[in-house]
Amino acid sequence: MVQMMSIPVSSLFWQSALKPYPLFCYNSRFCKTLTTTTMKTVDESDVGIICFISNLPGFRGILKQRYCDFIVNEVDTDRKVVRLTSLDVPPEEAAVEHDETKASDQLNRSYASEIESFRSLAGDSDAQCLETLINQVTSGKNEDSIPPIVLSANSDKSHRTAIHNFFKDNFKFLVTDTVDGPDASSKCIRVRLNSGGNNNSMGRNSKKRKERGDNPFDSRGSENWPEQLGKFLRFHLYKENKDTQEALGLISKMLGILPRSFGFAGTKDKRSVSTQRVTVFKQRASKLAALNKRLIGIRLGDFCYVKEGLLLGQLLGNRFTITLRGVVVDSEDVIKASANSLGRNGFINYFGLQRFGSGSVPTHLVGATLLRGEWKSAVKMILDPREGERNEISKAREYYKETDDIDGTLRKLPRHLVAERAILQCLKKCPGNYLQALKAIPRTLRMMYVHSYQSFLWNHAASARVQKHGTEQVVVGDLVFCKGDDTEKELGCVNPEFEYESSNDADDSSHLDEVSETDHPDGRHNPVKTVTAEDINSGKYTIDDVVLPLPGSRVIYPMNDVAEVYHHLAEKDGINLTESLHNVKEFSITSMTGNYRRVFQKPMDFEWELLTYIDGNKPLAETDMDKIAKAKLANIVKEEEAVCGNKKKDPSDCMKQSESLSKDIKLSTENNEAACAKEVKQLHVESVCGADSQGKQMALKLGLTLPSSCYATMAIRELLKTSTSVAFHKTLN
Repeated sequence: MVQMMSIPVSSLFWQSALKPYPLFCYNSRFCKTLTTTTMKTVDESDVGIICFISNLPGFRGILKQRYCDFIVNEVDTDRKVVRLTSLDVPPEEAAVEHDETKASDQLNRSYASEIESFRSLAGDSDAQCLETLINQVTSGKNEDSIPPIVLSANSDKSHRTAIHNFFKDNFKFLVTDTVDGPDASSKCIRVRLNSGGNNNSMGRNSKKRKERGDNPFDSRGSENWPEQLGKFLRFHLYKENKDTQEALGLISKMLGILPRSFGFAGTKDKRSVSTQRVTVFKQRASKLAALNKRLIGIRLGDFCYVKEGLLLGQLLGNRFTITLRGVVVDSEDVIKASANSLGRNGFINYFGLQRFGSGSVPTHLVGATLLRGEWKSAVKMILDPREGERNEISKAREYYKETDDIDGTLRKLPRHLVAERAILQCLKKCPGNYLQALKAIPRTLRMMYVHSYQSFLWNHAASARVQKHGTEQVVVGDLVFCKGDDTEKELGCVNPEFEYESSNDADDSSHLDEVSETDHPDGRHNPVKTVTAEDINSGKYTIDDVVLPLPGSRVIYPMNDVAEVYHHLAEKDGINLTESLHNVKEFSITSMTGNYRRVFQKPMDFEWELLTYIDGNKPLAETDMDKIAKAKLANIVKEEEAVCGNKKKDPSDCMKQSESLSKDIKLSTENNEAACAKEVKQLHVESVCGADSQGKQMALKLGLTLPSSCYATMAIRELLKTSTSVAFHKTLN
């Protein structure tokens, strides 16, 4: 049986009787009539989030009362949960640093015996050149003024290899490469001072390549990278109440590199405590580890060197630990029944509200405007004043609307408003070229608008599927993943859909895949099929196999009445799903391949427990940093006990010292706790179930793993039977 919100059937998909604001007009007149007085934050019914799977009653619970009530740990492609376990530098780097220290120590000794050995290998002339070079290096001469030497021409490759190896074994502070000789059949070995490692030479103060007057050195990157280390440093990024782009932007600024130097598999919710993998090109772990002393609410650890950087989509999913506070319910049996139903039947796999932005101009409305080719209207929607923003941002938007002063607006507009700033900077250079201004937005961000509209159509289609055909059986005309097709595993586990928590924090990336799309190699058949009566009778497919398409040129639609929802909604918005209204490919649905998404999703490794608490500011779930602190404290206590035992010290003195250390660790790992505690006031609501004279309250702690494109908030919605909007849960505080 399907449980639905009390919305008239006639208005389920194309009207919104319960919307908190008047129905939008999805046509070219939209932007002309749009005013800040009519705009409200998007609600679930506005974007097709309407149905539930079970008809069980819901209960009261507060989602994300504190950001540490929502813990997210990435799950990598090897099905391992990514956790922060160590802040130490990896042993391989320590070995490299040891070698570099030895290399620098070599500068302070005589090389007479090595030069004589080299004389027997290369001859008197080359040995004399080498001796001159070494004397210049050891004399303390300015490194920029020490030119490389070129040894005698040599056509014997094996002999050249022996010379290269000789330098590697005996002169750590020198490096060699091969250059062309005086004739086509010969090569010469060039010897120069090693610019990498601890020498720090040939860096910012080195001569430009054009000033050297010779070939560029064979040294890629900012330094001579050690051969034994992979070119990418992979680390675990732990962050509190910060989105991924914000955290990496801060780290890149501290390192003096561009944000695009980082690779990651997916973004995480801002209002959470999350841990994920990140890679960065040719950076030392010791350099990043040193940032931990300066970073607030961010920690970097579990460093290792790898050959390849991370790309978007290279993850299986996320592990969530979610605490719902202030639970009020008639009986614990209600919670038990609802939790068991969620674990057994799952939830409708809607795109959550964060997919559509947190502002009063939902991203899917901007997407629809782009798909219609209304460039000026789209720019206006992005730049115009909107409800619910900080005063600083509102004033900047109002200023531009009243004055058209781009320079003045840019001075007032915060830097994190990436889309707005990109548009204005382009309009300054190309006045009136609104399409070019939209293309100036980083690709990740500008494509999000169109993908959001795809998600809008999908959500409505999913609600239609549930409302018309229920949640228990496959029906004729449904689409399902083909059994035994390898693509089923590919799409079901490594899905290239990503969540965007904010429309203002995306960054450009040259390796970005198109969100909500999967390209299938030519010649491969569709990964889905239409269910027939024979399939129903065979029992081959279940409700868990049912999928719906995200519109594109290479998807098929269900062969039943659900398909009508896509075309009817798109037609209402002035969009044709089979023909483009303009020739700008990236803003055209017909130029996207499309994708498929499961209608129903079951949580994996699902577990839950009921807790009671009094202080609403105390954390009820352990973060990775809490676990590190606990382990560190346990080791310190053990060491102190051993010292106290050996020295026959007064046990009370040892206890006091351990308590002091415990406080220090707690302060260092919870430096953001005071700010977190200020977020909310302690609730004064007594739980109907489990309340007592001490003011105890009930909390429900959940643990679940979901594929990368699924929204944990939609699982919580199925449990509580209430809206997941931030505005709604603020009213519960």
